Amino acid sequence: MNLSFDLGTSAESQSDKIWDVIVIGSGPSGLSAALYASRAHLDTLVLTGEAIGGQVSLTSDVDNYPGFPDGIGGVGLVQNMQSHAERFGATIQIETVAAVDLSQRPFLVSGQSGNTYARALIVATGASPRMLDVPGEHELTGRGVSYCATCDGWFFQGKHVVVVGGGDSALEEALFLTKYARKVTVVHRRNELRAGPALQKRAFANEKIEFIWNAIVTEISGTQNVEAVELTDTQTGKQWEQPIDGVFIFIGHVPNGKLFEGQLEIDDRGYIVVNRHMATNVEGVWAAGEIADPVFRQVITSAGMGAAAAIQAQRWLDEHEDESSQTTALLVAQEGTFSLEH
Repeated sequence: MNLSFDLGTSAESQSDKIWDVIVIGSGPSGLSAALYASRAHLDTLVLTGEAIGGQVSLTSDVDNYPGFPDGIGGVGLVQNMQSHAERFGATIQIETVAAVDLSQRPFLVSGQSGNTYARALIVATGASPRMLDVPGEHELTGRGVSYCATCDGWFFQGKHVVVVGGGDSALEEALFLTKYARKVTVVHRRNELRAGPALQKRAFANEKIEFIWNAIVTEISGTQNVEAVELTDTQTGKQWEQPIDGVFIFIGHVPNGKLFEGQLEIDDRGYIVVNRHMATNVEGVWAAGEIADPVFRQVITSAGMGAAAAIQAQRWLDEHEDESSQTTALLVAQEGTFSLEH
């Protein structure tokens, strides 16, 4: 699998520039937003974070994205999205954002290499699956370890898989996996589930699902792909090895929204609150993808949210063109350091 990406434009050349749109994040939502914004002739910068692609770049095969009937690798899909956005002029920059200031216009975005400024901001920082943090998990992610049954379940037809977790998501995904796997073993650290009664009833009634109670996965092993998990009894400490073909981990997601705490409205689960147009509570700021989506968490829905956010940003910028020009002129007069490339 080719893991190489174009590292984009030098960060130094972009410092102190005012952009029409800055997109923070480079998964499907961020790159789709960049495509739509740049295609609308908006000067667009994508600040990727540590790497381009988000969670989908960890998926070996994406089999449910329209237009690829034979499937496509996660890395390949991201490369295509990046190239598509760059074709229309988007600038992709490897940069981790350290701070944002949404109290000023243009918005201030501070990274490791300096400050940039945005007339409009699209937050696409995503959410990270909560990991087990056990040996073998990172090494075998995409090779039998998965955090998305909808994405990867098809590849386990006739196989035996483990689902880790006991909440609604774990049981929903376990039930979904029974469409493909011959056997689904749910491993839960307690002796009762946290999932809702209706889901529990369906799961207990499904002959393909079995449960291992009071146990945790303490290691995942395999050479090229997952071959087994080590299980540890939470009450006795007894350990044993369970041969297995795949491990699906559903112990929650962690939205990557810490950067915006105290500035954007964030719900009690950590997701940025948006309306149906992807707008946040701060005018001129939109959020798209898994940072604002606790429900679907799919590549296609994230891409759609990114496109919608960019369309709304373009419309908003058109409506506030005079205001933006006045604000920019004032800042230039005050600071005298901004680049006005456009």
